[in-house]
Amino acid sequence: MTQRPELVADIGGTNARFALVDPAAPTALAQQRSLPCAEFASLQHAAETYLAHVGAQPARAAIAVACPVAGDAIRLTNRAWSFSREELRRSLHLDRLHVLNDFGAVARAMPALTPADRETLHGDPAAPLTGPVSVLGPGTGLGVAQLVGDTQRGWHVVETEGGHVSFAPQGDEEQRIARWLDARFGRTSNERVLSGTGLSHIDAALATMEDGSPTLDDLSTPLRDPAQIVAAALDGHDLAARRALARFCAVLGSVAGDIALIQGARTVMIAGGIVPRFVPFLRTSAFRERFLAKGRMAALLEGVAIHVVTHAQPGLLGAAAALRTQD
Repeated sequence: MTQRPELVADIGGTNARFALVDPAAPTALAQQRSLPCAEFASLQHAAETYLAHVGAQPARAAIAVACPVAGDAIRLTNRAWSFSREELRRSLHLDRLHVLNDFGAVARAMPALTPADRETLHGDPAAPLTGPVSVLGPGTGLGVAQLVGDTQRGWHVVETEGGHVSFAPQGDEEQRIARWLDARFGRTSNERVLSGTGLSHIDAALATMEDGSPTLDDLSTPLRDPAQIVAAALDGHDLAARRALARFCAVLGSVAGDIALIQGARTVMIAGGIVPRFVPFLRTSAFRERFLAKGRMAALLEGVAIHVVTHAQPGLLGAAAALRTQD
């Protein structure tokens, strides 16, 4: 008897991505569709719209969400959506619903990636995945997870909220950015800097902070769209955009190095929807210099492999992998 397809989803602050998987071929993502979160009142509404579009009624689902996932009540960090696991399971007529952190899902996808699914910044592109693996990525927010184990004994994921640790600025320019963000939000986390909105924050802060102290007018300055900043920086004619993106890459190097030290990483995987758009720019930036700028620990970090994930939907792939672990 043919098994019913299973639903996988990757729910961020901006987009809700869905696909179906065949239990017999769980790495093949079918009927992929991305829906803008702003067009839907809830996750249930988005999921029902997707299932109606593809004409499917799955029995099982794995949904990755950009927030902590402890308990029955789930509340997204960067989108005003909340739900009960059990109520969502019943509403979608599912026998089983697995809810996991979005970067926990991305981390689960790492063992399934091939060299063609990543760009190598440092290390052997063809070398097998070596753990512990630090997985981080700027998108709507900043996701952080850890993958421990190996191919022989199996991999295990540690879900974290490491993107919300405090930002540690380096140098005068980053100190000014931190003061600008502190004035706006009261506290500056790494996510305030390393995310889509974070790039817009860097751009605005550098444009308005010539004297080093924010004014009320500075705080109300409209933010440029991050995609426009990246495009303008890569075009090469917008000095302010290039300065903002260069600072973003430098901070990313520092944060990636910190996470690698904290987690004892032998491999760092950079995922998310932003960095794959400018890998050549990242290579020539201060990323590597700042990654290694850890004093006596620089030699330790020299041996850490660093890759940028270019697979289009690692969150969906990881959600499918999570379904297998629930069998």
